[in-house]
Amino acid sequence: MAIEVSDRAREWLRKKGGVATVRLSPRHGCCGGSADIAVAEARTPDEPGRYTRLEVEGVTLHIDPTLVDQGLRLDVEGFLGLRRLFVEGASPTRSKE
Repeated sequence: MAIEVSDRAREWLRKKGGVATVRLSPRHGCCGGSADIAVAEARTPDEPGRYTRLEVEGVTLHIDPTLVDQGLRLDVEGFLGLRRLFVEGASPTRSKE
């Protein structure tokens, strides 16, 4: 499977509309250089055609094609209304910028 979604994350995502985007986000260092970090958001991407779309147990996932089949896992952390979606299993990569 391209990505595993925890039961907790699946339930949380269903309450948020049943869709998530997993993408690379550039992070810049203070002394130069940058890295791309995998992030997960409970929303449809701005350009869905650039992503691989998967249906996982009632949840629609849009995954950056470079992250497909990397053994990723989506989960939720936090408590009460302060919960957030996160992705684990992807190592930071050097940004191409």
